[in-house]
Order: sequence, then structure tokens, then C-alpha cells
Amino acid sequence: MRHLKTLLLCLLFPMAMTASVWDTEYKQIEKNIKAPVFADRIFKITKYGASVKATAAKNQKAINKAIIACNKAGGGKVVIPAGKWNTGAITLKSNVNLVVEKGAEVVFAFDRDLYPLVYTRWEGLDIMNYQPCIYAIDCENIGLTGEGIINGNGSNERWWYMKGNKHHGYKEGVDEWQGTAKVGTRAELLKMSDNQVPVAERVFGKGKGLRPQLVNFVRCNNVIIEGVELLNSPFWVMHPLFCKNLIVRNVKVFNEGPNGDGCDPESCENVLIEGCTFHTGDDCIALKSGRNADGLRANVPCKNVIIRKCVMEDGHGGVVIGSEISGGCDNIFAEDCKMDSPNLDRVLRIKTNTCRGGIIQNVYMRNIEVGQCKEAVMRINLVYEPNEIAERGHIPTVRNIFMENVTCQKSKHGVLINGLDDEDRVYNVHVKNCTFNGLSADPIKATGKSHDIYFENLTTNWK
Repeated sequence: MRHLKTLLLCLLFPMAMTASVWDTEYKQIEKNIKAPVFADRIFKITKYGASVKATAAKNQKAINKAIIACNKAGGGKVVIPAGKWNTGAITLKSNVNLVVEKGAEVVFAFDRDLYPLVYTRWEGLDIMNYQPCIYAIDCENIGLTGEGIINGNGSNERWWYMKGNKHHGYKEGVDEWQGTAKVGTRAELLKMSDNQVPVAERVFGKGKGLRPQLVNFVRCNNVIIEGVELLNSPFWVMHPLFCKNLIVRNVKVFNEGPNGDGCDPESCENVLIEGCTFHTGDDCIALKSGRNADGLRANVPCKNVIIRKCVMEDGHGGVVIGSEISGGCDNIFAEDCKMDSPNLDRVLRIKTNTCRGGIIQNVYMRNIEVGQCKEAVMRINLVYEPNEIAERGHIPTVRNIFMENVTCQKSKHGVLINGLDDEDRVYNVHVKNCTFNGLSADPIKATGKSHDIYFENLTTNWK
């Protein structure tokens, strides 16, 4: 038997306030985000020794040489023309736009000697680890554009097995395994964070199993990633870290590997993600701000983010906040997106725990069309990874969450909230003018403590 239920709870004034926020804060963020401008100078990698027949090591030297020359000349475009180009890690410099032209495919070799140790973060923790495939640190005005393909070369035979899952090719006794939160390399890094071990002494890389990101820009201002297709990342696909003024536009992500997040801005400010397509083995877009002690010490939120006109297919969540969110986040806007897949778990997902702390606030989502998702349209979870071994007592807060004009044709729950049992830290959550069809369990389910959860004109249809 099918049931139709409409929930009408009145709290019209707070919901009316969201309209003014879209007209003021949203437009101000949009105004503040500007694309970098690059000089017209062209530096073709073939002039610096690159060849489709060359080894990855030789092409790596040639591409990086072209980037250095472009930077020293005052900036411009380093062009990778049509063809298949094997290479190792690439390092961008200020005022350089790396252009991967249509018909070009850049393939990153599975040769760990081609990925030197650099500073980055791994799952929100400071580390010296494999250099990400395309990397930049402390740069101004950088770009990664074009219509070509950037292939991280991840597979069950290369990189992915290090996760430790048999279905990703893991075999007992391989030379690298990332471990878990309780044992091995991952646990070691977590302990280093809690014990305040200096970053220079957190040396991992070869033999440790912590896979590199495909694109990682660290402490960079004025960044654009546009038009490219990103495939088969060893780990997270795009990971901007401590960046300001960032545009990710019309990018296609296809990555079914473990921890295959599509775009993870971490402690970034003034971010626009638009017109992108995500098919991922983990979260499609995940906003982050550091994990546990490292994130709490840095205390840099992810804020002023606009997500619009994106398509989400497979993934653990469409728009996600956390779980590495110790610095908090503020002013997040998502609108006019489409999501649909039997392998998409959630639409809006907020995940954190008492190792993290931080304040997640002022999240606005509207005009989202969803075919189906597995678990819930909105999931707020303050007890994520409850068995994580790390210092606890850092109580997170989730407040001022607004969802409006979201339709979903099939899911398990509409809204699922998991608060803490002993702290009431989820509140001021609003769902307005939404329709959740095809529900197979409770339309609204809450555990733990929460308060001021409001529904206005919410229609649910379930069996």
C-alpha cells in the first residue's frame, strides 16, 4: 500500500530569510571569485624534449622544464598537444596555465621513483608524502585547462590495491598497504597528529601505501581547473588545500577507485564549482578543513563556496561536508544540480565526530533534481567513524542547514539525523517545498539529540 503524507510545520520567518541570503551573501561570493588571466606566451612541451615515444621520466623532465621556462618568462601557457604522453609528477608554477589540448592524454606512470616527497595533507593530516600527479605550492595565478584527458593510471594493479581491499586487488604481503585507523601506516599518521609530531618528521611515501592525489594545489591563490577530463586517480581527484579564489568549471571526473573523491576543497575560501560531472568511488564533492588535532590547530574553515549546475552519478554523497572538518565550514551554497544513480548514497551529507570538533553552519541547498539515491536525501551524522582511535572530547556543531525545492524519486529515507547522545549539537535545520518519493523506510528518522528541526510543505510518498 502506498502512502502520501504532507508535513506542514510553520516557521515561515526563518525560511523567508534564506531568500535574502541568496540575494546578498551568494551574490557577493560570486562577485569575489574571478578567473586568473594568463599571458599569451606559448610553451610547447615538444620544444623541451617531450615525445609520445619518450619514457615517463624523460617527459616528466621536459614538461617541468617547460613550466619553469614559462614561469621565468613572466607566465603564459604550457601546451600539451594531441597524443598520449607518459610522465611522472608535474609541478606547476605561478602565472602558468597547463593546457591539455583536445586529443591529448596525459598518463601518470606507476613508478614511485617519479613522485618525490612533498608537503601535502592525506585525509586531512599534515604529511610529507608522494607528490601528487599535478602539484603546486605557494603559487599565484595557475591553471589546468583544455579539452584533453588527465589519467592517473589507477587500477587494481596500480595504486588502488594499497587500500587493502581484496576486490581492489590487494594481496597479503604486497610492499605497500595504507593500514587502518587502528593498525599500520594510517594509524601511525593519526598518532603523529595527536602527539604533535613536526610535519618534517612525518615522512611517508615509498613503502607506506598512502596513495597520491591526482591534482593538489596547496596555499595557492587565483586558480582555475576547466574543461579537462580526469580519470582513474590513485586517490582523491582534485584536492585544493588552503587555496583562495578557486574555479572548477566544466570538468568531467570518472574515478571508481577507493577513496576516489571527485573534488575536495580543504580550508579553501571563495570557491566556485560549476558545470561539472562526477562519477566517483567515494564522495562527488566533499568540503573539508583538516582532521582532528591538525585541523584544530590550523583552524581554517572552508567557506564561501558555490556549487551549481553539476551532475552527480555514482558516489557516497553528492554534496558532502566532512568528515575531515575540524576547522569547520561556513556559507555553502548548492543549486541547480542533477543527481541520479543506484550507486549514489546521499544527496546532502554532513559527517563528523567528537575527534573533529568544528562548527558546520550556514549551508543552503535549493533546486536539486534527484532520480534516485540509496540511503537518504539529507544525512547529518555526528557519530561518523565511532571507533576511530584519536583524542576525543571535541564536540562538533551542525546548525543553520536549509534545503529547499529538492525532489527525489527513490531513496530509503528522506531525512536521517544521527546526533550525539549526550550533547545537543544539531539544530536549526529546515526542509521546505521538497518532495521525497519512493521511500522504503521512515521518511524522517533521528537518533541522538537534536532540536529545532523544521519541515514546511514537505511531501513524502512511501510504501
